[in-house]
Formats: sequence, structure tokens, C-alpha cells
Amino acid sequence: MTRSPQHAQMSLDEVGQPLDEVTFVVVDLETTGRSRERDGITEIAAVKTRGGETVAEFSTLVSPGRRVPSEVTAITGITDHMLSEAPALDSALPAFLDFVGDGVIVAHNAPFDLGFLRAGCARLGLRWPNPPVVCTLRLARRALPAGQTRGHSLGELTTALGTAHTPAHRALRDARATADVLHALLRRLPHGVRCLEELSEYLSGVTAAQRGKRDLAAGLPNGPGVYMFLGPNEEVLYIGTATNLRRRVGQYFTAGERRARVREMVSLAERVDHVSCAHPLEAQVRELRLLGAHRPEYNRRSKNPGRAWWISLTAETFPRLRITRKPGRDSLGPFRTRNSAARAVEALHEVTGLRSCTEGIPAGGSGRSPCAVYELGRCGAPCAGHETPSEYDRHVSTVRELGDGSGDAVLHRLHGRLEELATLQRFEEAAWGRDRLAALVHALDRGQRLAALARVPELVAARPDGSGGWLIAVVRHGRLAAAGTAPRDTPPMPVVEALLATAETVVPGPDPLYGAPVEEVRVIHRWLSATETRMVRCRRPWSEPAGSAGKWREWAERASSARTPYPGAD
Repeated sequence: MTRSPQHAQMSLDEVGQPLDEVTFVVVDLETTGRSRERDGITEIAAVKTRGGETVAEFSTLVSPGRRVPSEVTAITGITDHMLSEAPALDSALPAFLDFVGDGVIVAHNAPFDLGFLRAGCARLGLRWPNPPVVCTLRLARRALPAGQTRGHSLGELTTALGTAHTPAHRALRDARATADVLHALLRRLPHGVRCLEELSEYLSGVTAAQRGKRDLAAGLPNGPGVYMFLGPNEEVLYIGTATNLRRRVGQYFTAGERRARVREMVSLAERVDHVSCAHPLEAQVRELRLLGAHRPEYNRRSKNPGRAWWISLTAETFPRLRITRKPGRDSLGPFRTRNSAARAVEALHEVTGLRSCTEGIPAGGSGRSPCAVYELGRCGAPCAGHETPSEYDRHVSTVRELGDGSGDAVLHRLHGRLEELATLQRFEEAAWGRDRLAALVHALDRGQRLAALARVPELVAARPDGSGGWLIAVVRHGRLAAAGTAPRDTPPMPVVEALLATAETVVPGPDPLYGAPVEEVRVIHRWLSATETRMVRCRRPWSEPAGSAGKWREWAERASSARTPYPGAD
């Protein structure tokens, strides 16, 4: 098995250069206003510094493509006449990006300047290089003691710090002033902040205790897998997956991690354990299984992971619908919430003829009078002896057909009800019914697709790994039974045979998913359904029903995105 770390541009957390070796590019913009969508850039300037010394400068006016408001001219002194022969942004912005190169961008209130630069790149179809960024406004708020300055505007900081340059609402002069402020603030940093990584952590408020736990990631491999943060008593605090375990876990001890609850978890952690995996699919599956086994306190998904709601038929002479956690062979679902299952039951009661009462009814009826549901035509009143068990079984059959994908009569009846309501101009009721039917279709379609996969005793699939090799998975009844890789120049079929020989034995269960957890089947189905995945071997055909909920999929998508109360309301 081989693993290759993902290659990505280093973030500010990962650069780790000593500050006196970093090339800072201090930028300032002038614009026609504050909206990056409506306004334009009128001037770009930048000062490139290294080791506290200026090494280059960049400055250009920019034609914004619109008139400069008089109030902006009053502040900056930039007029429409000055910009009449200025280069357009499609010339100025690429030149600026070339000037930046591999430098670290610095700006005062960086989100404003970078927002305009990013928006400009997006409009021109240019790739934003995503350089590391330092905001001097944020740095000043962190580094200057309270009372040392009246405020943190650029002008107030240059006064408080006694810089050589002062701002004047012109880009180059303001960039020079910002560079002075940067150097003055860097000289005031605590002794332990000596490189970009430490500066980023300092700006984010990462504690020394948090930084001190970096060694927890030191022994982890640079490959895919599952990591587990363990507490003082070896209790599992948090579980996650990564394509590169060492890099991902290391990010928990730097500025990249801003979630307060996760920081609390890191402060409690004493050790990080891991499970190396062949590829990300195996990592996802193992994470789900570990979440179910440990239910860690700091994972959002730790409570009842993979659990779902089902609609089941009771084992009675006259079966009724019941919402359950544990499905039977004929159950409908899975539903993500109990409320969505309850709405589906309500819809089924409207058109199937199944009884909604909960009393036990003998084969000959209970002898009582029919209830109001019978008067509404929604129940055949088996309680009063108006239906025999065989007659009542016709209603049950339509629900079973709906569940296994062999029929969609129930969906047609519900849709017909919507058309009746629209004809009567009861549009609000129709819209509510439409949304309910769309939710039912989505749940049934999802369940039928997952059940079709779980029905297959064994299949083998492979996906290119991006380096000339293959990621291989053995799936049995919807569960991942084995995973491996065939690196480039390695014949894949011997790897497949070895995986099959050692794959986990899966005993199918008596439910629509053959005992497989819902979330696991869903993750595997998504991986198998991706366009780049190839089927290698399949013990029996893997086919999904097309004549039931699948036939309604397109309608449900349109219904879910509808903006009007109901199409007939137009």
C-alpha cells in the first residue's frame, strides 16, 4: 500500500519562516466606494520589505470604469481627469500580482483591500494566488497595550508609534505608513513569536499550552486514516478523518483552528491515536464505526451516529403503520428525522386505506361502529367488520410495493390529491401537500437506491488514485469488507484477489439494508456512484428500481425548488 500526501499551497500556519527572512508586500488601495461589487479600484500601491528594509515599490492609478464620486475626490484628491489615461484593471491587477510573487501580503484592515483584489480577479477570470496575509489592524489590537493609543486607525497608530511616514489617503503614501507600522509592531512582539507560524498563532490567540501539544502530531504518518484525540483517562474525545494524518492533526495546534469547543478538546487531550487506511473511503467508513463505538463528547455526530427512522407495518391481522428505529424487511425509509417520517405516515393514511387507530382488531372485527375516518373515505373500517383480512391486504400491498420499488400507485394518488386542491384554488394546502410528497419521494428514492446496493452479496470497484494507480474497495451487502491500493505499475487484479481472500465476512440482516448501517451504505453508494469509479466484479447485477420513486425524482427536484405556493397559483 502506498500513500502520497496532497500537495497544496502552504497556509500562513505552515510557512514557518523566520520573520526577518520573510518578504512582506504591504498594499493599499484607493476605491470609488466601499462595495466590492459596485465600486472600482482607482489606485494600487505596494511596498516590498525584507528584514525591515524596503526593497521595491509598486504604484499605479487604475481606471475604475465609472465616475469618481465628488465626496471620494474630496478625500483622496483623485479626479476623473487624473484617471482618464490610467490603465484598466485588466492591466494593473496582473502587474500587481507579479509584483507580489511569493510574498506575504500586509494591509491595514486587510479584509477590505483583499476583498477588492479577490473580486477583481474573479471578474477578470484570474486565479487569486491565496498568499499568506497579515492585518496590521488586528496585529495592533493584539500587540499594543490598552491606553497606548487612542484608537487603531492608521493615522492614530503612526502618531502613537512615531513612524517616519504618515497616511494621506493616497495608496503609496499609506502603504509606506503601513509598512512603518508593521515594523514597529513586529518589534513589540513577545519573545516567543519569531516566525510566520508563531505570528499567525499569536494573532489568533492560540495559547502556549495549545502550541505545546504540537508533538502529539509528530509520530503520525503522512497518509490517509482516522485520528482520535484521547483524554487523561484514555477516553476518546474526538474522532476525525484526514488524507494526511500528520498535517491535519498538526492544524489543531495552530491558528487554523478557531472553534472554541475544539480548542477546549485540544486542551484536554493527552494523546492522539490513529488508524491508517488504504484510501479516504476506508477512512470515512472506519470513522463512522468508531463514532458508533465511542460516541465522543466533542463530535457533533457522536449521538446515535447513523441512526435513522423507519415506517414499519405491524404484525397484526389488520396491520397499521408505526414509526420505528429498528426496521423490518418491509419497512419504508430511512427518514432523517422523526417528523419527516410522521409526515409520510400522514400522507399514506390519506390515500392507502390503512387504519390509523391503534387498537387490536380480530379477524371478524371488534363489533364497534366506524369512526369519522371511515366517513371521510380514508379507511374501510375493518373494526366494524366492513373489510375482511384479505380485502384489507390490498391496502397493505400498495405500501409494500412502494417500499420495495415495484409500484408507485400511492404516489399517483397523492399527486392526484394535489391537482384536486389546485383546481379548488386551495393553493396553500396544495403547496403543503406538494412539499410533503416531495419529501416522501426523496426518502423513498434514497432508501430504494441504498437497498439495491445492500442487496448485492459482493462487488469490487476501483477508482483512479490520480497517480496512475487504483484505489480498490470490496463491498458486501452494503458494508465495506476490504480496501486496498494498486500503485502505479502494479497489476491490480492480484491485489483484488488478495483483498477478496481476506475481506470481512458479512452476514446479511433481516431489513431493507440487510443489516448495514444507513450512513455506511450512503457513503459507499456515493463513492461507487462517482463517474470515475469502475466496476471490477459483481456477484449479482446491481440495479436500482426505475418504476417507483426513481420515476418521480425529477418531479421531486422541481417541487423542492419551487418558489410559488403551488404551480396552479400562477
